[in-house]
Amino acid sequence: MSAAMDVLHQPPSGSNMPDYEQARRSFSWAAERAAVWGRNGPLNMAQVAVTRHAQGEGADRIALRWRGRTGDRLDLSYAALEQASNRLANVLRALTMGPGDGVFLLLGRIPMLHVALLGALKQRCVVTPLFSAFGPEPIATRLRLGAAKLLVTSSSLYRRKVQALRPALPQLRHVLLVRDDDEPLPPSTHDVQALMGAAGIDFAIAPTPPDTPALLHFTSGTTGQPKGALHVHEAIVGHCSSARLALDLRADDVFWCTADPGWVTGTSYGILAPLALGATLLVDEAEFDVERWYGLLEQERVSVWYTAPTAVRMMMRAGTEAARAHRFSALRFIASVGEPLHAQAVRWGLHAFGLPLHDNWWQTETGGIMLANFASMDIRPGSMGKPLPGIEAALVQRLPDGGLRTVERADETGELALRRGWPSMFRTYLNEEERYRRCFVGDWYLSGDLARRDADGYYWFVGRADDMIKSAGHLIGPFEVEAALMAHPAVQEAAVIGKPEPVLGEMVKAFVVPKAGVAGDEALRRTLLGFARQRLGAAVAPKEIDFAPSLPKTRSGKILRRLLRARELGLPEGDTSTLESP
Repeated sequence: MSAAMDVLHQPPSGSNMPDYEQARRSFSWAAERAAVWGRNGPLNMAQVAVTRHAQGEGADRIALRWRGRTGDRLDLSYAALEQASNRLANVLRALTMGPGDGVFLLLGRIPMLHVALLGALKQRCVVTPLFSAFGPEPIATRLRLGAAKLLVTSSSLYRRKVQALRPALPQLRHVLLVRDDDEPLPPSTHDVQALMGAAGIDFAIAPTPPDTPALLHFTSGTTGQPKGALHVHEAIVGHCSSARLALDLRADDVFWCTADPGWVTGTSYGILAPLALGATLLVDEAEFDVERWYGLLEQERVSVWYTAPTAVRMMMRAGTEAARAHRFSALRFIASVGEPLHAQAVRWGLHAFGLPLHDNWWQTETGGIMLANFASMDIRPGSMGKPLPGIEAALVQRLPDGGLRTVERADETGELALRRGWPSMFRTYLNEEERYRRCFVGDWYLSGDLARRDADGYYWFVGRADDMIKSAGHLIGPFEVEAALMAHPAVQEAAVIGKPEPVLGEMVKAFVVPKAGVAGDEALRRTLLGFARQRLGAAVAPKEIDFAPSLPKTRSGKILRRLLRARELGLPEGDTSTLESP
């Protein structure tokens, strides 16, 4: 079935954006800023996320609903979250942490992470959440690159991952520990709960201009050290707008974003956006377990759920009946991000939950969702959707003279570009201004992602520009080949790379994870080679297939094709700190 015919028609709903074209015509960032900041704007991110609710009618509404891995439960109202983050801000002020100082958070999904992030934003520090599963060296690298002056972590994580490296981090002045064991405090550390207990519950946030640095997110490059993408307080305007329009999020929702706050999604949409809109945020401390997740969706009456394709694939592997054993009576919208969502996963949501999965696209650098399949629009399974109101997207090709050619024809491939000016756009790569400038040609931010746009304006991911495979004159996108392989009932996951070949230039090589109980043997290899050749044609289909128990991924769920390529060709692996299992 062609992309133009493969449509999931959305039922009529009272969505936040009932008419996409009308919303685009009437959209104004000035109006969005006024709506988010009110008459007193501009405002600090934390003022938008918690203070204005705590000082108004939403004070008693539950802001944070935390569920611990061993059954512990804690609900924090907006008023309680305001007081706790005020205490943390007062602690930072007493420690002479000021505007622009780097505060790093190395914590599991516990309430202190949210309290510390909001408190540091109130004091106008620059906050960097880190993956708690990072090893010592990735942590030390980021602490050095970000000039961290203060670290909030747990006593157990500190002992295992930071303490031995502390002498090599002379700029790290303070370490605040959440006590999670019975050991005495290590030297040169402080008990953060004790400090907060002695601090006041009132804190006056100083005026915060829109371009005040707020968040530093690290994203891995193909080689070398990770890049630090810097975002500012004005980004909260983009977070609010995109959560309202792309996730259909409202104040009366129970919202669950399963992303770790060490990834930009877990900060933008796992903390800031839902709080800014006055919703109740569900936080689960435990790692993925399909029955636990279904139980939380059912028992906590989650209404809007934002997860990752990796999790969706694991749920699919457990079978539709596992989902159907539960009742998700409150659930009304499901979205996914992290890598392209294959068409069969979109449709699977209908069988498992009675709802389709809505894919969207964005990057660490964009700070928020840029393209999406919206609640009120028909879904093209496998598509990234359309640009949000306020976002101007285009497909371009780079010219030899450094300029750009705009791709106008339907289904022609180009690099996805965005016209600069949205509030959550990153403002620099930390200490790499030249690298930042290379991301732009004129007013266009060049994403490095290749895409095509169909005749109806839906965008389709083709691949990363540096993942593209050129074979016998054909430019092959890995996503297309992977999607074809995953359509076979024996395949759980697939990734493809270009492998040098003396005649073709490059040939397509695939790495396949068979489904549980399926043997990755020569018979399956021959079957898949023929299956792909039949679906894709000889020029595009893989020439080689290797079987693997798993594929290397970042913690956000993105398959690291460049790592597969490096291993296949014996090349340096580059930065591997964001691997799922370092």
